[in-house]
Amino acid sequence: MERYGRVTKEIYDELLALLGRGGVVMNDAEALDNYAWDQAGRIWGRMPEAVVKPADSAQVAAVMKIASRERIPVTPRGAGSGLNGGAVPLAGGIVLSLERMNRILEIDPINRVAVVEPGVVTNDLCRAVAEHGFLYAGYPMSTETSFIGGNFATNAGGGKVIRYGNTRRHVLGVEAVLPNGEIIELGGRFRKDTWGYSLLSLLAGSEGTLAVVTKLIVNLEPAPGKTVNLLACYPTLEELVESVAKVIGSGRRIISCEFMDRNLVKYTTEYLGCSLPEQERSEGYLLIQIEGDTEAQLEDGYETVGKICLECGAFEVFVAESRTDSAAMWSVRQNGLEGMRARDPHACASGDLMVPLSAVPEMIRRIKKISEEWKVEIGIISHIGDGNIHPIPLKPEGMTPERWAVYAEEFFAVLIGEAIALGGVGSGEHGVGHVKQKILTESKSAAELEVLRGVKRAFDPLGIMNPGKMFSPLD
Repeated sequence: MERYGRVTKEIYDELLALLGRGGVVMNDAEALDNYAWDQAGRIWGRMPEAVVKPADSAQVAAVMKIASRERIPVTPRGAGSGLNGGAVPLAGGIVLSLERMNRILEIDPINRVAVVEPGVVTNDLCRAVAEHGFLYAGYPMSTETSFIGGNFATNAGGGKVIRYGNTRRHVLGVEAVLPNGEIIELGGRFRKDTWGYSLLSLLAGSEGTLAVVTKLIVNLEPAPGKTVNLLACYPTLEELVESVAKVIGSGRRIISCEFMDRNLVKYTTEYLGCSLPEQERSEGYLLIQIEGDTEAQLEDGYETVGKICLECGAFEVFVAESRTDSAAMWSVRQNGLEGMRARDPHACASGDLMVPLSAVPEMIRRIKKISEEWKVEIGIISHIGDGNIHPIPLKPEGMTPERWAVYAEEFFAVLIGEAIALGGVGSGEHGVGHVKQKILTESKSAAELEVLRGVKRAFDPLGIMNPGKMFSPLD
C-alpha cells in the first residue's frame, strides 16, 4: 500500500463543495506552479496535486479531516518567501495556502496585543498598530512580503532582535488545527505561565510540520522613542567585527547593529543606483540604530557609539541627519539579497549561520577562507549584534545552475559545520525546510533526534504534515 493517498476527482469535488470555486486549484499547471517552489529556487520545487485556500479555521479543520481520512500529505504555505524549501510540497498532495486568511481581527490596547490571522503581511500589522501608539517588534527584514504565520513557522528574527528578541518572544497565543482536524488554543493574552509543557513554544519554528496555525495573539510594545542611525565605515573586517561587542556593551540603547561587506554594498548600490560614503576604500560597514527618550540621551548615545567605532579602527562614522538619510542607509541593507541577485540571478541565500557574539570574528574569518578555497565569490550581510550571519555566494562562472544548486548547499554545509564547532547552529531564522534537513540531522545526537521525532509522531502520527521537512522523512 502506498504511504500517501492522492487527490482524486471525488476528493476534489468534496473540497470544491467545502471551499467554493475560488478556494481550490487543480488541473491547472500554470496556477499550481506558483505554489510549487519558494525563494530557495525552482530547482528545489515539486508540483502539488491541488491547492486549497481556506477562508477561516473551520475550513482549515475540514480540509485537514479530509486529508487525515485519506492520508493525503498537506503542506501549509504563507507568502512563499522562505529560503529553504519549507513550503515546497515534496510529496505532492495538497498545498494549504493561508493567503485568504489575512485579517487583523483586533488591536487590544489594554492587554497590549493584536489578534491576527496568519496571512497578514508583517508590515501591514506594523503600520496598523503604530496608529495606536504601539510597535510590533517581531520584525524580520522581509516585512513587506512575509506573512505573520510564516514568521512564526520559522521563528523569524531580523534587525531588531538584540533589543526585542525574535518571533517566538512576540507570539503569546495561537489557535491551531492539528493534522486530524481538531482545533486547539494555546497561550493567550498573558505573558507568563507555568501551566504544563509549552506546546506554543514547540510550534514556533516548527515549519508547518506539526499543525496549521490559524490565529495568532501577538505582543505589542510601546512605540519606541527617538532614534538615530549611524553608518560606520571600516578599512578591514577584522577591525569592524572586533568593535561589535564594545558597541553592544556600551550601555546605550542599541536597537540594531547590522553588518554589510564590500561585495554586498558594491552590487546592491549598483542595483539601487546609489552609493554609500567611502565606498571605494571600505571593506565593510556597521549600520547601527540607537534609541533615546530625549534629544540629550540620543546625542549621548550616538557620540558614545561613534567614539567606540573610531577607536576600534573605523575611519569615518556618519550620523543620519534626516529620515531621507536613514532610509538611504537602510535601503542598501534591506535590498542586499536583491542586489546580489541582480549581479547573479543564481545567488544563493538559503543559508544563515548563528554563533555566539564572541565567535563572530572567527566565523567571519572562516567564511572568507572557505569561500576562497571553494572559489566562490560571496557577499555577507549579518544581524551581527546577535551573531546571525548571512553569506550570499555567487555561482562560479561556467558552472551550470543544476550543479550550482548542489554545490552551494555543499558549501553551506561546510560553513554550518564551522558554526557548530564554534558553539553555534546552522540557522538563526531562515529555518531548515528540506534543503538543510540532511545537515540538521547530522548535527544532532541520536538521543536528541529520537525525542524530536517522538514529538513529531505525537502531533502527526500519520506523517501527513509537510513531509520531508525538518525531522520527517518522505519514506
